[in-house]
Amino acid sequence: MSERTSTGPRLLEVAWDDPRATALRDELDADLGARYDGFHGDEPAERRAARSRALAMHPDDIVATLIAVDADGTPTGHVILRRLGDEWEIKRLVVTAAARGRGIARALMHAALDRARLGGAERVILQTGIPQPESVALYESLGFTRIPVYEPYAETMPRSICFAYVC
Repeated sequence: MSERTSTGPRLLEVAWDDPRATALRDELDADLGARYDGFHGDEPAERRAARSRALAMHPDDIVATLIAVDADGTPTGHVILRRLGDEWEIKRLVVTAAARGRGIARALMHAALDRARLGGAERVILQTGIPQPESVALYESLGFTRIPVYEPYAETMPRSICFAYVC
């Protein structure tokens, strides 16, 4: 998949293990580590392990891994669309710090939602957290509405913020 708008980023569908996608997920992990440092308090090691399991993704569940690239091919953003049981879920949205404010996250979200609709999704869900206010604002601006925290996050991240989008 490759698409370009006259003013937007070029979006590519890549393999889950594409090195550009992996590097963008690593950048997201670093950002989230800094944002959530201390957010979960002094929790037991078994809860941390359960959270890691809840956040893990199996490649067989992934419907699409999308990245945004600049004109020179520099990766600037990433999102995953996966199946979570009977649901469609958005995961791992990130835009590099240098590329923020250019509509890349919005373009990636539109592409993921389009892909979900083409696949027959009736709704798309996602999970985020309190330390990610710009993500919350983006999702609300796209028409997502808040829903109760769903599994696998309810048990391991009950202070999450979850959203749904009706296709």
